[in-house]
Amino acid sequence: MRRAWHIQAWVEYAALHDLMSHTAADTANRPLRQPSRRHTQAHVQRRLGVELELTGLSIERMATRIQAVLGGRIVPHSAYEYTVADTTFGDFAVELDYAYLKARGREEGGSGFWDEIAQLSDDLLGAVAKHIVPLEIVAPPIVLDRVHELHPLIADLRAAGARGTNVSAIYAFGLHFNIEVPDTAPETLLDYMRAFAVAFDWLKRVSAIDISRRVFPYIQPYTTPYVRRICDTAYKPDQTTLIEDYLAANASRNRALDMLPLFAWLDAERVGAVVDDALVKARPTLHYRLPNCEIEQPGWDLHPAWEHWCVIEELAADRDRLDMICADYCDVLDAPLGDPFGRWGERFEQYLR
Repeated sequence: MRRAWHIQAWVEYAALHDLMSHTAADTANRPLRQPSRRHTQAHVQRRLGVELELTGLSIERMATRIQAVLGGRIVPHSAYEYTVADTTFGDFAVELDYAYLKARGREEGGSGFWDEIAQLSDDLLGAVAKHIVPLEIVAPPIVLDRVHELHPLIADLRAAGARGTNVSAIYAFGLHFNIEVPDTAPETLLDYMRAFAVAFDWLKRVSAIDISRRVFPYIQPYTTPYVRRICDTAYKPDQTTLIEDYLAANASRNRALDMLPLFAWLDAERVGAVVDDALVKARPTLHYRLPNCEIEQPGWDLHPAWEHWCVIEELAADRDRLDMICADYCDVLDAPLGDPFGRWGERFEQYLR
């Protein structure tokens, strides 16, 4: 029964482009597609955190729009960090996505010549950064069948002047998903990583990743030797080996599927010994960073990127099919020239049909 269910789910996800051809009015109020594994090992609904990188509005204006749509109260922490607390879904963070400015903004102002120079430097840097560094809205975790209730906020921000990555060649702004895992067994996490690795070329194409985001290093795939290792069906690591092997090859937040938050949640000491980055937030989620933020586009919302992610969900839940695709991909990687013409993405799509 379980096998049959997953095959049926796979057929449904193969109709992805048909669904995405519907009008924005058709999809805006529709709940996001539910994955086959809807609950965690604690038998509660899985949750999704959403992060939007955007520009076009001041931080004060963004906070005001969140409050207007979702309620709550605005709590400013500095010129670069606000919280909209106690909304319908919990606390939203609104911040300039620039660690140095946030750190400086929290320091208490001192007196003296060097303090004034430092403050002036921050002011100038902040003025420049607001044109090239995105503001980021970080939503709290929301149960999957209610995430679509963020769409009125997205529409409101767009109407107020929010802009995404397509507005400028220097805007490498993304939509990030923090997807709560159904369980933390090593084989489950490995299946997600394998599914992502074999789907990456396809994801990059169907997501129409903006050139600015492809040029910057924020959404890199896993290294080829590492992909070859995890796609080998003989690779069956325990949790410690899984984490250590990942850190040896991918000790960076700049992966399109960033496992550091999840691995830090499972083993903070092991991750902290290799990655010294305060921006790594431990949480039981897969941090998916690939999609563009195209909030300026009429009708744009979370549906397309989530539909693409659901292909990963269903593939990770169907280990027999995943093993077959991984074996095929290993053959490609082992070929003398690899995949010089980038045909694997098209070949992967055949599996969806």
